[in-house]
Amino acid sequence: MRIFIEGGLAFILALQGAAGDWLVAPMRFFSYLGVEEFFLLVLPLIYWSVDSALGLRVGFILVTSNLINTIAKLIFVGPRPYWISRDVRALWLTETTFGVPSGHAQIPMTVWGMFAAYAKRKWVWALTLLIIFLIGFSRVYLGVHFPHDVLAGWLIGALILWAFVRFWEPLGAWVGKMKLGRQIFAAFLASLLFIVFGYGTWALRSGYQIPEDWVENALFAGAERPEPVNANSIFTSAGTLFGMAAGAAWMRSLGGFKVSAGSLLKDALGRRSLRFLIGLAGVLVLYLGLGAVFPRGDALPFYVLRYIRYVLIGWWVTGGAPWIFVRFRFIEG
Repeated sequence: MRIFIEGGLAFILALQGAAGDWLVAPMRFFSYLGVEEFFLLVLPLIYWSVDSALGLRVGFILVTSNLINTIAKLIFVGPRPYWISRDVRALWLTETTFGVPSGHAQIPMTVWGMFAAYAKRKWVWALTLLIIFLIGFSRVYLGVHFPHDVLAGWLIGALILWAFVRFWEPLGAWVGKMKLGRQIFAAFLASLLFIVFGYGTWALRSGYQIPEDWVENALFAGAERPEPVNANSIFTSAGTLFGMAAGAAWMRSLGGFKVSAGSLLKDALGRRSLRFLIGLAGVLVLYLGLGAVFPRGDALPFYVLRYIRYVLIGWWVTGGAPWIFVRFRFIEG
């Protein structure tokens, strides 16, 4: 590992020195295309207003990839470049987790890759791979990831994408044969598996003490204090998975919710925009409202409350909001 770190530091310092400051703004832009908040904004837009089948795929691959990335970070315990060297300029200051594998490499590979796999067009694949590369490259330039962090993220993301493309339809057909109660129970068990693997990995690292020089270097760079051993993301992913699956199953039992890009003339743009605004308002009420009401902390009771919060958010996206759209005819006339 030392050879990757030393070689990575040399590459980052050479890159930052040669490129200058003019790349900071565009690299931050591409980096933003890989943040979780961006995908959480885009996912409802796709599901409610563009293509519900694609939106469902994106939602499930997003939460799965996020969990796997959290677990992998806790396994590899890799530092970020500016934690190691004060010579590295930290140009993205909000990272507190371990560095390897890069979530900005892995998650865009899965989510943007799902867009391309669903479209099945060469030009979409070409554009998608360019975006994925630029997001990963931006993380190295901004000093928050080593090159091997990004390569590991791309590899893991590609494996997750392959698995989803290969097994999505067979698994969906199998689940579709179940009754509603069994579908919801299966979704709950899947979310429990998320928690078992995620929380178990976190528990193994719960006594880990981050080296003091990593903390000092991060603070010297003006970045947030590293807090890499954290279980919040695990319960976020598990809760969102259960909520989305339960909401989708419930809506299917009521006749389903279907939006497609090909029905633009029938389903007017104004109606699609209205669905997004109404649905987004519900997400914000649950996200901000429950976030203000539920206490936060690093003990199991707080994690359970986080799980409930994201169950409700996931259910709203695939169940609550679509029910309102269908009930009040905000969809296709």
